[in-house]
Amino acid sequence: MRKLTSALALAMAMAATTQAHAANAEGKWQVKVLGTAVLPDGEIDKIKYADPAVAAVLAPLDVQTKANDNVVPTVAIEYFFTPNISLETICCVTQHDVDGTRDITGVEMVADAKIIPATFTLKYHLDAGPIKPYIGAGPTYFIFIDEKPGSGATAVMGATKFKLDDSLGFALQAGIDVPINDSGMSLSLDAKKYWLSADAKWYDNTGTKLLETKHNLDPWVLSAGVGFRF
Repeated sequence: MRKLTSALALAMAMAATTQAHAANAEGKWQVKVLGTAVLPDGEIDKIKYADPAVAAVLAPLDVQTKANDNVVPTVAIEYFFTPNISLETICCVTQHDVDGTRDITGVEMVADAKIIPATFTLKYHLDAGPIKPYIGAGPTYFIFIDEKPGSGATAVMGATKFKLDDSLGFALQAGIDVPINDSGMSLSLDAKKYWLSADAKWYDNTGTKLLETKHNLDPWVLSAGVGFRF
């Protein structure tokens, strides 16, 4: 909640600053500063036991995982080709842990995985009077950095190294921009649904692979904030 409050405060500060610059409610560019909730799934789709000792411990169990939610500041940059068609990209970094559920509830499998969700959506803006609803779709590429094995993976498997493979996926988007003056400022609400999976691999300190899994990430990404068009 503190991250969301900080992001919205930053959005309002940016909006106040940009009032001093030339603005146009029908301009080609729009910048949004948003507070964004990232709500991933993280369930395991496939398991491959690479080490017999790990298989002996985990294979008899009902193993499943869940990634935690996070709230981060986000910047969206949008270019309008026409009054109804635009292209948007977003910039943010979000951090997540992945914990066990079912028979391994509470076992931390992944710690502090940072994600850069490089996303482009082609958007269509509907004509609805003063409010501006829109829909969009486009590709996404999740880049994982600085991921680590969780404390539970270290305790249960002896894992000291961990790798999440970067992943290509797809996103659908819907939202609404509500003008708050005639100079291009607006309030924005946005929802994106992503579909993508990622391969995860745990290793011991000799580099021997212990376990490999495929996870359905499939996050909802929900944003609110301030936009400024120029």
